[in-house]
Amino acid sequence: MQQFLDNRDVSVDVIDFIELNNDQRREKVNSDQRFTALMEARKKAKSFRGSLVWHTANGTEHLMRSYYDSTGARRQKVEGRRSPATEAQKADWEASRASARQTLSARQEQMERQSAVNRALRLGRVPLIAARIIRAIDDAGILGEGIRIAGTNAIYAYEAAAGVFVDPGITTTEDIDLLMDARQSLRIMAGTNIEDGALINLLRKVDRSFERSSATFRAVNRDGYLVDLIKPVTNPAWKQSRATIGKADDELVAAEIAGLTWLENAPAFEAITIDEKGGPLRLIVPDPRIFAAHKFWVSKRADREPIKRRRDLAQAQAVARLTGQYLEHLPYEATELRVLPQAVFEEARHLFERSEPTH
Repeated sequence: MQQFLDNRDVSVDVIDFIELNNDQRREKVNSDQRFTALMEARKKAKSFRGSLVWHTANGTEHLMRSYYDSTGARRQKVEGRRSPATEAQKADWEASRASARQTLSARQEQMERQSAVNRALRLGRVPLIAARIIRAIDDAGILGEGIRIAGTNAIYAYEAAAGVFVDPGITTTEDIDLLMDARQSLRIMAGTNIEDGALINLLRKVDRSFERSSATFRAVNRDGYLVDLIKPVTNPAWKQSRATIGKADDELVAAEIAGLTWLENAPAFEAITIDEKGGPLRLIVPDPRIFAAHKFWVSKRADREPIKRRRDLAQAQAVARLTGQYLEHLPYEATELRVLPQAVFEEARHLFERSEPTH
C-alpha cells in the first residue's frame, strides 16, 4: 500500500504575488480582447475553406461546392444549375471570403503590434517552446477536447486570470505535461497535415528534433525539453482505455499515473496567457482548487523525491492562496469539488482557509 507523509502541520510559507500595474492591466485587457477578435476572424476565415466552382456535366453547368464536414473530411455538393441565382450565390460567397481574409489580415497585424506592447511591458510568461506546443495542440482541435495542460504550466493560466505574477521559482520548468482524457476519442483535425494524426508528428511540426524517448510516454527535443503524455490509472485495471492519439510507429503512449482521475474529472479552467515574445494563447487546465488539492496530495507521497515534494507543496500553497485571494468566484466549498476523495478534500482545506484575504 502506498505510504504517505504527513504535511498537515507544515506551515504555509509566506507567498507574495506581484500584481499587474495599471499599464499592464490595461494592455492585458486589450491583448485578451484583440486575441479573442483574432480567434473569431480565424474561425470565420476557416468557414470559407473549400471552393465554389462551375462544373460541367452532360453539357450542363452546375455550381459545385467543395467543403469540409465536421469530421474534417472533404465533401462535394451540387448547389444547382447555372442561373442568375447561382451566379449571385457564387459572387456573394467570393465577396464574403475576400472580406473574411481582409479582416483576418488586419487583426493579425493588430495582434503583432499588441505583442510588441506586451513585450515592452514584460507581460510575457509562458516559455516560447511550451507556447508553440500549446498553440499547435489548439490548432489541431484537441486542446480542451481530450487534452488539458497539467503540471507546472497550468499555473500560468491561474495567474493570468488573477492578474498577478507568481514567483518564477514555482513556475520555471523544462517540460510540459499533456493530460489525456482516455474516456473519449481523440482525433487531430483533418487538414492540419499531421502524418498519421499522431501527437509525435504534431510535435515535430513545432520542432523537427522531437523524438520519442526510451520512455514511450515522453518526447524530447535536442535542447532537452520534455513533453509527457499522461492519463489516469485505468479502473478497473483489466479495462482497456485509449493510450495513444495517432497511429505512427513511434507515437507517444500515455503513462498511467495515480490521482489524475481528479484532474480529468475537474471542471475545465480557461484563460488567455502571454508567451515570452508577447503573443497571447489559450490555456485549458484543471480547476485551480482541484489542482492545488492534487498537488498537496502528491507532496505527501513517500515515493516522491524530497526536492519535488517541496516544490509540489509550494505550488499547492501558491495556487490555493491565489484562488482564495483573487478568484473569489471559486470557493473551496463548491459542489464541483466532489470529484476529490473526501480525505483529499479535507486534508487540503487548511490551505484555502489560510489563503482567505484579511479585511
